[in-house]
Order: sequence, then C-alpha cells, then structure tokens
Amino acid sequence: MSTSRNTEFSIDPVFLQRWSPRAFTGEPISEGELFTLFEAARWAPSANNSQPWRFIYALKNSSSWTTLFNLLNENNQRWAANASALVVLVSKTTHVRNGDSEPSHLRNHSFDSGAAWASLAFQALHSGLRTHAIGGFNRDKARDVLGVPEGYSVEVAIAIGRQSDPATLPPELQEREQPNQRKPLGKVVAEGRFSFAD
Repeated sequence: MSTSRNTEFSIDPVFLQRWSPRAFTGEPISEGELFTLFEAARWAPSANNSQPWRFIYALKNSSSWTTLFNLLNENNQRWAANASALVVLVSKTTHVRNGDSEPSHLRNHSFDSGAAWASLAFQALHSGLRTHAIGGFNRDKARDVLGVPEGYSVEVAIAIGRQSDPATLPPELQEREQPNQRKPLGKVVAEGRFSFAD
C-alpha cells in the first residue's frame, strides 16, 4: 500500500490502511468469512441500542448475485463484477423505546448504520479482505426487488473481496486506485461553535 497518507496526530495504523479499492480478484469467499464481518458490524454502537442496520447479501456465483449486481449503475458494474460478495445495507427508521408500546421515528438510523458499516470495513481489513461502499446504485429498484418494506431506508451497497492488481481495472480507474487523503483537522473540527468555511 502507498505510504503517502500522513496524520497530524498519532493514531493506530489500521485507520490509514483502510481504503476503498476497486480492483478485486474475483475469487470466492466463504459464508463464514462474510459472516465474520457481519458479526463485527453487529457490535456497533447505536442510539437506545436500537441496532437499525440490516444487511442483504449475495456471494459471487450464488443465485442472488445477479439480483444485487443488477442494482449497481453501469460504471460500478465494471469493477464490482470481480467482488466476492455484494451487500445492500438497509436501516430501520423506527424503534420501540424502553417503556413504550408503539414505535417512534429513529433520527439516528442512518448514522448508526454507518457505524455498523465502519465496523464491517475494519473487520474486513483485519481479515485480509477489502471493501468499497457504493452510492451509485438504484435504491428504488433495490427496495422493490429485495422486498424492503416501508419503514426501512436503503442506504448503500458494499462490494467485498480480496484486493487485486490495479492493472486489472480499466485505465481511467487505475489512476484512482490508491488511498486518498483527508481534509486537515482544522477544516472539520471547531471549538465552541460552527466556524467552518466550506
């Protein structure tokens, strides 16, 4: 991996090692390997312990693969075809709080599901796998073909697999196949009040 990433403060190297490649080998992974990632995601924090995340998956060459793959836009299909698994992350938008009998709106459902996604991504890195979250897919179609009911939000698709040589990608994607940088802390952290000039 490129060592061009630098921090302003000392952190565990795992945070620099995680990035989102597009080059995957296409080799299969087992359901057990995949469920290890879901297990890590299961332990993410959530408001009121609501655990709103839901994962719908397909392993490569399974009967569900084409259904999930066809949700991706054409540009993402070019590289995600070599992933070992595809996942659609969905979040429950309501929760029955302690002491209540009826569900109420869960404001943090997307935020908490993002925490589960991060946990999954870091466990994947620890397990020798790589992940790439995909925003470019048809959420309305996903709701329909995956049978997602009302009361759930279709959040993101995720490609999972073993990393391959960037040369396996189309030339224009090869140029982007490297860890990217982050904004300086001064652009995202302020004391006392909002003082950002985006």
